[in-house]
Amino acid sequence: MTIILNGEAREAAPDITVLALLESLGVAPGRVAVELNGDVLRRADFVRSTLRDGDRVEFVQFVGGG
Repeated sequence: MTIILNGEAREAAPDITVLALLESLGVAPGRVAVELNGDVLRRADFVRSTLRDGDRVEFVQFVGGG
């Protein structure tokens, strides 16, 4: 299936969860904000939010510095 990830079309496994997508990209779920089809997800929802063909996913990684 095809999803739109941060504005770019990307192939993803059918019925992949947001958490599994983040893990497949090497992104730590605790350091990211995720928006799915315009709605900001709570971290607790990453594991139960299943992606479907055409979904729009945006994520922003938090970067610390000092």
